[in-house]
Amino acid sequence: MKRFASPVAAIALALSLAACSAPTRPLPYTGLDSSPVLRPSGKPTGRVPFEYSSPTDFKRYSKVLVEQVTIYRGADNQFEKVSEEGKRELARYMQAEFGQALQQKFTNSSMPGPGTLRIALTLTGAKPTKQFLGTFTKFDLGGGPYNVVQSIRGKEGLMSGSVSYAVEVYDSLTNELLAAYVAKQYPSAMNVKASIGALSASKTGLKKGAADLLARLDS
Repeated sequence: MKRFASPVAAIALALSLAACSAPTRPLPYTGLDSSPVLRPSGKPTGRVPFEYSSPTDFKRYSKVLVEQVTIYRGADNQFEKVSEEGKRELARYMQAEFGQALQQKFTNSSMPGPGTLRIALTLTGAKPTKQFLGTFTKFDLGGGPYNVVQSIRGKEGLMSGSVSYAVEVYDSLTNELLAAYVAKQYPSAMNVKASIGALSASKTGLKKGAADLLARLDS
């Protein structure tokens, strides 16, 4: 009698392959204006592997001009099976989340001026959540314990999505680059809600990224 592999065995194999694969890390994308000055950050989490900063007192700035989010088209982009509509959806979401977060400290401005920052945002990559598997691995005996450990370590969960992006902060009057970094964000490895929907994890990552930018400018 011919035997067929069970769904459980197929899932176990998928989990095994996922556990052995190393997650991608953001690059100092060659198409960014800030690329020549980005340097390894040395931060252990891997969320912000490259950055640039100048000695700037951001408390001197009270307004912010947030440019339209750019979808990165360079050959070194890190979009994994994300459609053009999916990229546009994430770009719109990024625009809204970063804009709302910055309103907590800055007044929005549509023109360069004194005391005004100009923020350039670039969506450089995204990985959708593997549907069903992304949620299943939060609870099964193989993926559950692994995801618990990943959650404690602040690392990615199995079959979970993520988002990569770049932030460049300028003085709007002088066009001096004040700070820049590339980042990768993703939800907690045990965040079940963020595993439902192909782009939900990427959107959760963008929400975290917006809060991170605000914290950087408010420090």
